[in-house]
Amino acid sequence: MLIDFVRVQKQKFENLAQNIVDRPDKYLNFDSVSDFYKVKWLNDFPLGTTWAVSGLDDGAEDFCIQIKYKNQFLWIEVQDVIKVRYTICE
Repeated sequence: MLIDFVRVQKQKFENLAQNIVDRPDKYLNFDSVSDFYKVKWLNDFPLGTTWAVSGLDDGAEDFCIQIKYKNQFLWIEVQDVIKVRYTICE
C-alpha cells in the first residue's frame, strides 16, 4: 500500500480549515494581530503551511489573514464582523 503524503497533508489542512469555517466561534477568539499570532491551532496545520497578516501593526483591530498550503487557502477577515472563506485553487 502506498501512502500519498502530500494528499494526507492536504486533507489535514482541509479538515482544519473546514472546522474553522464551520465553528469560527471556537477558533477565532482574537481582537488584534498580536492575538492571532498566539493561537495554538496554527501549529495544527501541516508542515509547509504559510500565513500572512495585513494590518497596521501588532495592535491592529482590523486585519486580513491568508493561510496557505499548496493550492489551498483560508482567508479570515477581521473587522466589525469576522468573515471566513476556504478555497482550493486548481
